[in-house]
Amino acid sequence: MSEDVSNINCGGVGEMKKRSVSESLDRMRSNKAATIVGFVMLLLLHTVVTAFVTRMSRSDTMLMIGGVPTPLRAFTGALSNVGNLCLILLVVFYGRVGTIVTLFVLAGQFPVLFMGIFAGHQYTNISGVFTNLFAIVATMLIYFKNRSITKYQEKIRSQAITDLLTGIPNRFACTELVEGLIRQKGRFSVATINLNNFKNINNTMGVKTGNAVLSEVASRLQKASEEGHTGTDEFVTRQGGDEFTIIIHNYPNEKEIVRTINYYKSVLEQKMTIDDCDFFLSFSIGYAEYPTDARSVDELLTHANLAMTEAKHLTGIARICRYTPQMSDAERVLVMERKIRYALEHDNLFFHLQPQYDVEHNLIGFEALARMKDENGENISPGEFIPVAEETGLVDQIDTVVFRKSADFLGQLIRKTKTDITLSVNVSVKHLMKNGFLDEVREILSTYQVPAEQIEIEITESVMIDSVEKALQCINEIKKMGIKIAIDDFGTGYSSLSYLNSFPADVLKIDKSFIDQMNTSDSSRKYVASIISIGHIMNFKVISEGVEESDQLDTLRSIGCDYIQGFIWGRPLPPQEAEEVVLESA
Repeated sequence: MSEDVSNINCGGVGEMKKRSVSESLDRMRSNKAATIVGFVMLLLLHTVVTAFVTRMSRSDTMLMIGGVPTPLRAFTGALSNVGNLCLILLVVFYGRVGTIVTLFVLAGQFPVLFMGIFAGHQYTNISGVFTNLFAIVATMLIYFKNRSITKYQEKIRSQAITDLLTGIPNRFACTELVEGLIRQKGRFSVATINLNNFKNINNTMGVKTGNAVLSEVASRLQKASEEGHTGTDEFVTRQGGDEFTIIIHNYPNEKEIVRTINYYKSVLEQKMTIDDCDFFLSFSIGYAEYPTDARSVDELLTHANLAMTEAKHLTGIARICRYTPQMSDAERVLVMERKIRYALEHDNLFFHLQPQYDVEHNLIGFEALARMKDENGENISPGEFIPVAEETGLVDQIDTVVFRKSADFLGQLIRKTKTDITLSVNVSVKHLMKNGFLDEVREILSTYQVPAEQIEIEITESVMIDSVEKALQCINEIKKMGIKIAIDDFGTGYSSLSYLNSFPADVLKIDKSFIDQMNTSDSSRKYVASIISIGHIMNFKVISEGVEESDQLDTLRSIGCDYIQGFIWGRPLPPQEAEEVVLESA
């Protein structure tokens, strides 16, 4: 969809419509309040005028008060005015019904008033007639004012729920209708329709032609809905851009949903002639059913849209797809990817430091672990965002941010405390072999004034089977700088001893999964012991990850493990708390 068409029909106009509707409703509420205030002012004016008229006519100044003591006269007059005000409020808030009731009550008072005039002022005076006439005129004025406001309100509402370009209901109308159907607790479906390759029409024929195509699509959908050839009830809306929706209800089974969708699809895919040009359009359609596939408006529309996206990947002409739960996995990846990109752009990535100790509980270093907040400042679990970052290729950027921030911390810590602890940072295999990685490492060490000997780069053992020669070349260059190399999660991959022997690594890290089973499975214990023995034979130090229990610590000590990392001695800490650990261990 081109930017021009999107601007006409999508977010920008939608927001303007919502603002204009809100402002209009505010104006109408102000008008209603102004009507009440105006009537009160007129009522005060009426009291003054009535007093003047009755004084000139030498009548009493209150209604129906002949022979009544003066304080009671004032009270009776006040009640009369309050009663009229209440009647006018009926008109303000209840429209036609309030007007009829008010006029009926006011008109019913005239016989009594005129009888009182003929009978003498002891029953009433001319001010009563004047009051009623005033109230009737005010009633009619307010009624016609409210009537014009109601018409204006209906016009504004119509504009708010109508698509600007095509004239059919828009996404706000769609949301309202779906909400209404959900309240009825019935069964219905939402189908999302997308024009395939519509962008090409805009790019080659221009936005004007593109808009004409959208209008024709909307017209065909609306006409098909009104003709009622499907046997079901449908409601057609435009979501924006080149997307439309059909809300389908009153059907016996899913076959009827698909049959209805196919009918609309056949109507849309008939030849379309715009400005003497023939178009043969194709469409991708996804649908979701309430309540089987979703429980809310947003969820239902989202799932229909996910199904439509899946339909785009289908081949052939039958691009119709129903939502399945597996599609939500793809949705979650997309949502998390957006969160990661937001965090990278808005500096919402930070790090924690998990302490590493020798088996005698002496601090030897920290591992820098990535942490992330979303746009609301809420922490997101690494178990959620790290796998998505790896899948989408964003993990390299995360590694770089964590490397820089943690190196900055270490540089400051060294200048404060003269500590010789090691900072371990994670680097993906892909990042390791990227052109410019070595220059990036040199620049970080120089910028933050960190000795290379106090940096350890962790890589997974998959590096030993993926592009071995290039990986060896990179690792050797890193080693020349004085940086240590650790092989992370050792034992979970497929590395061979020959590869391990050829790698100039310094540390092997045993994965937590083996530590968890070490004291419940004899084979796991022997496996951990074997890794430690092999590591020592090859002059590696060995560190066990995820140590949480004292019996695990005792076992690791007994089989010769060098270093410990885990909750038993330290959870991941914010930099300030990590600094305190360093100061305490000095």
